[in-house]
Amino acid sequence: MHGPASPGWLLVALCAATGAYCLLRMRSPVEEQRRTAGGEALMGFGMAAMAIPAAVVTPPRWAWLVCTAVFGVAALRALGTARGTRHHLHHLMGTVAMVYMAAVMTAAPAHHVHGGTGVPVLTGALLLYFTGYVLRSGVRLLPLAVASGPVASGPPAGSVGWGDRPELSQACRLSMGIAMLAMLITL
Repeated sequence: MHGPASPGWLLVALCAATGAYCLLRMRSPVEEQRRTAGGEALMGFGMAAMAIPAAVVTPPRWAWLVCTAVFGVAALRALGTARGTRHHLHHLMGTVAMVYMAAVMTAAPAHHVHGGTGVPVLTGALLLYFTGYVLRSGVRLLPLAVASGPVASGPPAGSVGWGDRPELSQACRLSMGIAMLAMLITL
């Protein structure tokens, strides 16, 4: 992506760390958790690769074509499962955004500038979607006030492993949503 190198490397690190955590989540005993974690790991590592600053490494055109193809297949797979939950629809939006960004970079990988003076419609729509997603995800991570008394310390009895904790999964999705916003803005 285009932009300063330092924030670009921070974005690479964030996306790679998120992808690595999602790989660890694939060890979950819950099948749906493993399947979701695999898709999120692909997104995390793909975003890390796409976020490498162009000033440091300018990938060849074929690399963007490979990204377009890989995320195109992932988008078709997500389309097949999107009938299910809202989360599957989010995976579809994420893969479509990745296909779009890779296709734009395929068209003009070194010096991309928009043809007009404004933001392209699809970029704007994706920015709106991911802004809403990030805000909604951030609110979902806020702790709820407990009116029934003091909070017990320590994990509850029979708690799940750290890889299956829903708040960690949500934090990963939030960080990938923020990263997607940053990537779309620099597009």
